[in-house]
Amino acid sequence: MLTIFLQAQQGSSSMMLIMMGVMFVGFYFLMIRPQMRKQKQEKTFQETLKVGTRVVLTSGLHGRIAQVQDDGFVIETLSGKLKFEKAAVSREFTETRFGEKAKAAAEKAAEKKEIDTEKK
Repeated sequence: MLTIFLQAQQGSSSMMLIMMGVMFVGFYFLMIRPQMRKQKQEKTFQETLKVGTRVVLTSGLHGRIAQVQDDGFVIETLSGKLKFEKAAVSREFTETRFGEKAKAAAEKAAEKKEIDTEKK
């Protein structure tokens, strides 16, 4: 009788380990992996922002990128120019609000600015 009881306990401990492993794999695919993917997308988004892009910050502030620096952006608002960290940029506002016309205008403005700086 004692041997049967000990065998039953060994089987349940191996099942417990299997269940713990299944739970860990489930957490990885349901929580950790999507979060890592989101962080990667956010980082590439922040790296691709250019001067002239209209953005919305996490605080809700709307503005246009005036300068791109190593540690952040200088955002031009109606109040003036303010410096923010790159992580503060929440989303791009140009395409969603103003469409292709604004994107083309921003590219033309950036090209014109480059030409002006070359002339000086």
